[in-house]
Amino acid sequence: MLSVEIKKIFDEEKSRAGAPRITRRLHQQGEMVSRHRVARIMKENGWRAKAAKKFKATTNSNHHLPVAPNLLEQNFSAKMPNEKYVSDITYIWTDEGWLYLAVVMDLYSRMVVGWSMSERMTASLVCDALQMAMWRRKRPSGVIIHSDRGSQYCSHQYQQLLHKHGLICSMSKRGDCYDNAAMESWNHSFKIESVHGERFATRADAKKCVFEYIEVYYNLY
Repeated sequence: MLSVEIKKIFDEEKSRAGAPRITRRLHQQGEMVSRHRVARIMKENGWRAKAAKKFKATTNSNHHLPVAPNLLEQNFSAKMPNEKYVSDITYIWTDEGWLYLAVVMDLYSRMVVGWSMSERMTASLVCDALQMAMWRRKRPSGVIIHSDRGSQYCSHQYQQLLHKHGLICSMSKRGDCYDNAAMESWNHSFKIESVHGERFATRADAKKCVFEYIEVYYNLY
């Protein structure tokens, strides 16, 4: 039974292996199964890889740039598509160094509508993710875009992009992770289901993993 084999490998790896590593081991044993099926079985049984021990701050709120009011007030429900988006930056460790991932998620469907990756945590990183969201959703206007108050989101470059597309900026209170809980939850699931327990030799390897998780697995389920 597949679930028995998965649990056996999970235990042998001392709960450190995620779906990708377990899938590779199954393939080595001659069990041709997709990583997404393994991830679903692990999720159904609550078998989660232990959290990585490397942490990297992604928010720099110690700046003097203007900040926006909190328009969501922890209300993460939406009545229609393109009503409310949330955005954040997370990170992946590779042998070449950090890889940063900016994500934009529609709160109505929880679909990731925009994302971008870079080895540097810049304003361009979050702008590229937002540009993808605008392209993918055919440039809707009047959308509330919520984020933390990090310097990337407060930057002139990002704020100009919001103004260009007629978007409404909303920001969390300083240091309150609950103000962007929907995005924090996605980040956690992404780390558990795709990254934790894995070792990436290069940023290119990590980028491939991110693409597969978002576009092949998450957005299709």
